[in-house]
Amino acid sequence: MDIEGARVLVPGATGAIGSALARTLHGSGALLHLAGRDEAVLRTLGEQLPGVLTSTFDAYDLDGCAALTDRAAERLGGLDAVVTCVGVPAFGPAETVSDAVAEHLMTVNALAPVAFLRAALPHMTSGGVLVALTGVVADAPPAHMADYAAAKSALAAWVEAVRKEQRRRHVTLVDLRLPHVETGFAGRAVAGRPPRLPPGLSVPAAVALVMAALTDAPPATAPA
Repeated sequence: MDIEGARVLVPGATGAIGSALARTLHGSGALLHLAGRDEAVLRTLGEQLPGVLTSTFDAYDLDGCAALTDRAAERLGGLDAVVTCVGVPAFGPAETVSDAVAEHLMTVNALAPVAFLRAALPHMTSGGVLVALTGVVADAPPAHMADYAAAKSALAAWVEAVRKEQRRRHVTLVDLRLPHVETGFAGRAVAGRPPRLPPGLSVPAAVALVMAALTDAPPATAPA
């Protein structure tokens, strides 16, 4: 996909990866609709990136996520790509994680990204790319992260199945399984304390992988 002039929706644009990706896409000439829950960050992005459209959303409002996608397509005149950067972690042995936390993890990490991607499908034309940031936990679920890994694995499975469905339309779905990225993400866990983690990928390196996924449109899981 040619980034210049591409119409791109970025849910989760107020996070470290999402905001850095927004700046890179804007610098490459993409037409952007940025969505996030932090109004202050969205306002800053709107001021720093002339011409971008912005919207807030609640990951628990799945119908709202779908409606935002439709609205983005209408305002941009279509969609060429969607990159979901939505996510939240939790830590701890399975028996210490409440059902409410487990539901939260599944909603934010799987159901909300799926709502955006599902709603985008009717707007996509040949050459379109849909990218979901899952993580290496989808391949190798670690101890003390069972529910987080389960949610990311669910998202990865959905992307894989729909990728096969969309092949004839030449719409590419990418499951981008990033390794640990140095975003401070683990420190914002909704439950538990993160384990000691080795040094992770830098945010610019993570953004470079996302950009490669968009421009190369790999047919299957992108390497981390």
